[in-house]
Amino acid sequence: MSKKITVIGAGNVGATIAYTLSLGNIASEIVVIDINKEKVEGEVMDIVQGTSFREPISVIAGDYEDAKDSDIVVITSGKGRKPGQTRIDLAQTNVNILKEITPQIVAVAPKALYVIVSNPVDIMTYVFTKISGLPESQIIGSGTILDTARLRYDLSNHFHIAQKNIHAYVYGEHGDTSFVPWSLADISGCTLNEFEDLMIKKGVVSSRVDPEQTLKYVQKSGGEIIAKKGATFYAVSASVNKILTALVAAYDSVATVSSMMHGEYGIEDVCISTMTVIGPDGVKGKVPVRLTYDEMTKLRASADALKEVIASLDI
Repeated sequence: MSKKITVIGAGNVGATIAYTLSLGNIASEIVVIDINKEKVEGEVMDIVQGTSFREPISVIAGDYEDAKDSDIVVITSGKGRKPGQTRIDLAQTNVNILKEITPQIVAVAPKALYVIVSNPVDIMTYVFTKISGLPESQIIGSGTILDTARLRYDLSNHFHIAQKNIHAYVYGEHGDTSFVPWSLADISGCTLNEFEDLMIKKGVVSSRVDPEQTLKYVQKSGGEIIAKKGATFYAVSASVNKILTALVAAYDSVATVSSMMHGEYGIEDVCISTMTVIGPDGVKGKVPVRLTYDEMTKLRASADALKEVIASLDI
């Protein structure tokens, strides 16, 4: 069954998410809201002129009352990163914007599932959880699902193997303290080392994966895209639409999205990405996948870094 989905923010990310949604079958109604009325009207005009090539769908530039009874709300509002800027640099500015948006959207869509995309996403997810008054199950941060996609692309490129055959993940903050729990990585049922041995033996690759270089690619490629073209939005939109697809599916999925921690791996009161069960009922909890001691240490360090930023904010 198609859903009513509201996208708040018509910048590069929000507009691209709305456009991607308009091409698929997830939504029958899309409402796009932005403080810049002219910009959002222009984006929606551009989107609707392409919808004649698909089954009928409603896409409007609206206001909060138009979002009433939305099934899903995607929040992308906030300042984007500038070249050389970290996601954390945006924290207080974007928290202030979120504090303005939250009561207005929650009042009209109290039962919606909320997908937080605005950066720094883990902090924004935490703040929304604290100020919205909604059950935690309704709140999902896009987290490291994009980082995980970047990781799989890099490994796919190295091994010349389809990304769908790669099961490897990025945990922690969507940012500079993220890490790859290599103990969980496998390709088509083989451990990463086993698959490497096979590919080297067959002459498919001549070198092994460099974990440090791979993590650098995951963490820094977003900044590189921003430096080259001014913003990232295509892959962000694809990853958010993957989350949205999971939220309307018949069965639950597991994804590295950001949600509140309640003692998992010894971490409390912070939103961070680990394996998480999501589906039509929202967040059902974390999957307690076994990590090595080193990986748990990195996850806790990432959580502590986020907590330090949260403690400095006016929430």
